[in-house]
Amino acid sequence: MTLSLRLLGAWLARRAENVAAAMLGAMFLAFLLQIAFRYLLGLPIGWTHEISVVLWIWLVLWGASFVVTEREEIRFDIIYGAVGPQARRVMCVITAIALIALYLISLPAVFDYVTFMKVEKTSYLKIRFDWLFSIYLVFVVATIIRYIWLAWQALRGVAPDDFDPTKASSGV
Repeated sequence: MTLSLRLLGAWLARRAENVAAAMLGAMFLAFLLQIAFRYLLGLPIGWTHEISVVLWIWLVLWGASFVVTEREEIRFDIIYGAVGPQARRVMCVITAIALIALYLISLPAVFDYVTFMKVEKTSYLKIRFDWLFSIYLVFVVATIIRYIWLAWQALRGVAPDDFDPTKASSGV
């Protein structure tokens, strides 16, 4: 991969983190606003709860699509960590094929459901549900692309990173 593509990828990754941070900040502000209105002013408002839920859905799926790296994903790795690079490559290919197949099979139904939901809106903010659920389509496509890339790498002989439990971290 060329240096300019790597730099572009790193820049896009930082922007995806910025978007996730902005969503988390907005969700926190809505939460504080909800507390202030309910307990300090005695005026409960519903839109803050609604925006918090919408932002949470978007934050989780956006993060899984663009922010969380393969090595930061949570997984059961007792067997995975105990095998060598060749076995990890085989496990990676099998997992990737299974996930790609499942997501591709589900994609038409997911698309139909999301587009069908244009008839419904949220209670307070009147956000159409197709807009709200569209992030799931983004997540599915991003996951398919990610696992195609991982399978391709494994088939080319690049083994997934070995997990070292002595160096486990929160991703920082």
